[in-house]
Amino acid sequence: MRTAIITHPYCRKHKMTEEHPECPARLDAISDRLLASGLDIAVEHKAAIKADTSHYALVHDQAMIKEVIDKIPNEGLASLDGDTWLCPDSLKAIERAVGAGILAVDEVIAGNLDAAFCAVRPPGHHANQSTSSGFCVFNNVAIAAAYAKAKGVERIAILDIDVHHGNGTQDIFKDDPSILFCSLFQYPFYPNTAIENHQSLINSPLAAGADGNDLKALFQQQWLPKLETFRPQLIFISAGFDGHLEDDMGGLKLVEQDYQWFTEQVVALAKSQHCLGIISYLEGGYDLSSLGRSAVTHIKALVEEGELL
Repeated sequence: MRTAIITHPYCRKHKMTEEHPECPARLDAISDRLLASGLDIAVEHKAAIKADTSHYALVHDQAMIKEVIDKIPNEGLASLDGDTWLCPDSLKAIERAVGAGILAVDEVIAGNLDAAFCAVRPPGHHANQSTSSGFCVFNNVAIAAAYAKAKGVERIAILDIDVHHGNGTQDIFKDDPSILFCSLFQYPFYPNTAIENHQSLINSPLAAGADGNDLKALFQQQWLPKLETFRPQLIFISAGFDGHLEDDMGGLKLVEQDYQWFTEQVVALAKSQHCLGIISYLEGGYDLSSLGRSAVTHIKALVEEGELL
């Protein structure tokens, strides 16, 4: 597949409290592993564009947007919630984190790319219409999906594989039949969302200790039939890698081969449905070694599975 890595140096400028797990070194772990694998020459490298308030407003309340911008400190840190902080350069990172998805949508719709991996931070899937939380400021993937809708894409699937439930994305789109949201997550676990399911909402809770066999079963039995019936024109992945066996942020036991298998299934689905493309967004993943290995395995599977028809 014609695949691009979309990132920006400004995404390293967002810093929170000392030793916070959502740190700039996460992006370094991915880029270092990408170079070591030799895969960097097989992908395009694109700089994320600068998003603006009109993009945030596609899914977020004006009051929330104003609060975030007003809270950017001149020095030190400002708290959005108990887990999420802003530093003087955070807005520079936020603009590019959102802008990566905007660029990805434009490139995929234009036919220039089949897939894109947005290696950005801060992550986004816990942010809802009115609240930032769980390391997330604005909901990057939700903004990109809403932008794609505004560009004329009629059916969009969002597949969230983070160890934590994508509650913000669910809140934003749960009443929108043009968005199929599928989320797997450890349960019970943060953010402890009440589990609900309907025609365009598929929640797949996993007990601590669940592994690749459980991932395969839920994808084949719960997600794939719905996806085939829904026939998405564009697929987003909220790619959290904190379900890895080595990541102590959660208690799942996924390994790199499981992320590879999942990505291969999504590519096969996209090809069978003649999708415009696949846009993947980095969410969680806090053990630096397993994050780098898992993300590059995911990117490699996007690259090697052949062009979309």
